[in-house]
Amino acid sequence: MAAPATPRACLCHAVATLLLLLTPLATATACHHLRPRDDTFSWDNLQLLQAMDPTPPQDCHHQPSTPFPDVLLHTDSPGHAADAALRILNHLLAILSSSRTPPHWDAEARHQLLNNLEHYIQHLQQCFPDNSTLRKRHGPRNLLLNIHKNFTRIQNFLQSHHYSACAWEQVRLEADTSFRLLDTLIR
Repeated sequence: MAAPATPRACLCHAVATLLLLLTPLATATACHHLRPRDDTFSWDNLQLLQAMDPTPPQDCHHQPSTPFPDVLLHTDSPGHAADAALRILNHLLAILSSSRTPPHWDAEARHQLLNNLEHYIQHLQQCFPDNSTLRKRHGPRNLLLNIHKNFTRIQNFLQSHHYSACAWEQVRLEADTSFRLLDTLIR
């Protein structure tokens, strides 16, 4: 016959269970302030992206080799979706804040877009209880690896086409696709 559980053992199990339940609750509570911004975030940024270059260069024949892996962005886990969104936004910010963007792009629209990205990234980072555990706990490896590969491909595309206006137009179209995919991720 098993010995009766001591009050101390029961208390330890109760504390462990409580901690397991509170972590997702704290994450959900930290992210509640994003919901109103989620409704317009992608649309607002798509408008700014369009305003950056209302008259794209003609006769551009550059095409990136592979499309964005949108099939991989479907996840049932809000934590995985938030991590994927955060990584996409960080990559977009890194690319679009390059000093090699075309001089004919509207500087004010670009500045607003970069500010929106930085602001949303900061808010999204608050959804994670601890940034040091972010990399360990959120996101399936294949999803995150494919996001990284996609943005590496975009960087390589820009470099191989010498940061031409046509190459930047393709990057702008890729960013458009990314914002549309982000819209499904953050809802």
